[in-house]
Amino acid sequence: MLGYKVPAPDEAMLISGGKAKGNAPFRVVTGHGAFVIPFFRKAAFLTLAMCEAEVAEKCVTQQGITLNVRAVIAFKVGNDTESIIAAAQRFLSEQDQMQVLTGRIFAGHLRSIIGSMTVEQIIRERQKLATEVLDGSKEEMARIGLAVDALQIQSIDDDGLGYIKAMSAPHNAAVQQQAQIAQAQADQKAAEAEQESQRKQAEFARETAIVKAQYKAEVDKAQAQAAQSGPLAEAQAQREVLAMRTELAQRAAELRQQELVAEVVKPAEAEAERVRILAVADAEKMKIQAEAAASHNRVALDKLLIDQLPVIVEKAALGLSNANVTVLNGADGISQVASGLVSQGLAIFDALRNGVAKDDAGDTAEDNVTPLPASVEGA
Repeated sequence: MLGYKVPAPDEAMLISGGKAKGNAPFRVVTGHGAFVIPFFRKAAFLTLAMCEAEVAEKCVTQQGITLNVRAVIAFKVGNDTESIIAAAQRFLSEQDQMQVLTGRIFAGHLRSIIGSMTVEQIIRERQKLATEVLDGSKEEMARIGLAVDALQIQSIDDDGLGYIKAMSAPHNAAVQQQAQIAQAQADQKAAEAEQESQRKQAEFARETAIVKAQYKAEVDKAQAQAAQSGPLAEAQAQREVLAMRTELAQRAAELRQQELVAEVVKPAEAEAERVRILAVADAEKMKIQAEAAASHNRVALDKLLIDQLPVIVEKAALGLSNANVTVLNGADGISQVASGLVSQGLAIFDALRNGVAKDDAGDTAEDNVTPLPASVEGA
């Protein structure tokens, strides 16, 4: 729009040619635009941006030692109206002169403050130096409308004199000694770490070898057991077969023994018993015959019964020989069987004899003979 002007964000627009507020010689506009009537008003612009000034000055200390000091100052025009008016009245036509004038102002204050300090103070208290320079120049800078944001001391040297180096020698020596000690300690720790690493490597290698040996031993053992498992199993099977064959042989021998007992021993024992029974019967027959011969009564009947007694006993013995009789007590048992048979025959004989005696005395002996019971004949 014709006649309307707007300053940049880092600029102040100065409008002259009209009345300003208060005692200001011109109107100051920042942050917005304003109408400038052509021919009647004039507008100019003053930078509010940050500016930088460098200082390189030879300064003499309290001890008379010359030092080369380099510093950098960061400054700008103040934001208030009074500072803008003061700076515009001094630097509007030649704004670059702000850096030159600022450098000269700080150089003067730097020489003045360093002259009141020793080299040791300057070196060790550099921040104090910067603060005193800022405090000393603040009022002067404010009068020309400038504000200092920062002051940085870049370097201080004695121009090859060697004073600063000599002053720092003990400290350097102490620092070097500490550095050597620290290096020695670091080397020692490194050596210890290397030794520990080698020890661990050796221990690991030893443990690895032991593990490998144990593994190989287990593998060899497993292989040996696997190689022996076949023969061992075969031997075990053969032992079991032999055991079964032995058991079968023992059972066969026991069965054969039982067969021999049934086929040979028992028949032989039965035959021997029969012969013995017959012998006993014959002996008993002769005894009865002797008794009958001594008796006058019933001689013929007794004789007949006596003649029948061997038959009775033989029948009983024959039945015994065909019977499967087990004698548990050996010869005593056989004698008991024989005695029983003879006693049975005698009992039968006495029964027949007493029965005949009860008949008529006039009958003959042949008529009074009682037939043998069927059980006796079948015996």
